[in-house]
Amino acid sequence: MPSLKEIKTRIASVNSTRKITSAMKMVASSKLHHAQVAIQNMLPYENMLEHILKSFLVSTPNVEHELQVEHKEIKRVALVVYSSNSSLCGGFNSNVIKMMMQAVDEYKAQGIDDITVYPIGRKVAEKAQKLGLKTGGNFMDLADHPNAQVCADIAQKLAQQYAAGELDKVEMIYHHFKSAGSQILTQKTFLPIDLSTEAIGGDNDRDLTSNVATAKVQEYLRKKQAEDEERQKSEVKPLNDDFIPKQLRLMIYTALLDSQASEHAARMVAMQTATDNADELLRELNLQYNKSRQQAITNELLDIVGGSVNN
Repeated sequence: MPSLKEIKTRIASVNSTRKITSAMKMVASSKLHHAQVAIQNMLPYENMLEHILKSFLVSTPNVEHELQVEHKEIKRVALVVYSSNSSLCGGFNSNVIKMMMQAVDEYKAQGIDDITVYPIGRKVAEKAQKLGLKTGGNFMDLADHPNAQVCADIAQKLAQQYAAGELDKVEMIYHHFKSAGSQILTQKTFLPIDLSTEAIGGDNDRDLTSNVATAKVQEYLRKKQAEDEERQKSEVKPLNDDFIPKQLRLMIYTALLDSQASEHAARMVAMQTATDNADELLRELNLQYNKSRQQAITNELLDIVGGSVNN
């Protein structure tokens, strides 16, 4: 049985640890709030851009951008993987790394060995280096300091490589932030970009150009429609070339914000759990200390009483 001094030392040690975990929980809670605000500020713009882009493409079904076209044969793959730079956030990093390794193993089982990892965060960068995977750069600063311009550069580089045939598929692996208590590990295709939609454009099948039927008017409408189609064809490509890169940049940046918020939420929960465990351990240690102290007092009293009787 440990002595009173040993128990007292353990109580002091657990108290110190509890102070640290409690402080880290409060810091994570504050950072989570800022991350949530960043997502709230970004989502309306992202949703509106996606709505405009998909509505435009649905209204012009014959137009297909090169970044939408699936490559017939997949030989070269890129994985954009989001993790954190630091630990003490539960299974946040280990889950991301596990999914990355599963994806790599699946591609290798298909005979695809040319896999490039874009590691956003120190943990995944270290794991990729340990596994001997090819990396597309060093983006550790992004995990702590989200930067829209750096995300835009990553998206542009990936899009250029895909358009040039240097990549056949690009996927993102990250935690989607659903709530402070729920972060969903997600594996999402980045390229070819999916611009399909079911809800948008469902009523765009009406011809509302005119209700007159004379031969002269019909001839005029045919000519006007042909002119509109020619003008539309000349305008479609610039609009696509402008909208799609914006959408790709937002996908990279929004996933980064999701990952950062998920990291802070996971750390807050982990530190709260550690604090609760420390409280439980302190209760047990204090109970053990009091029992040992009472036993020591009882033994001293018995010695005194025994000495008095002998005298």
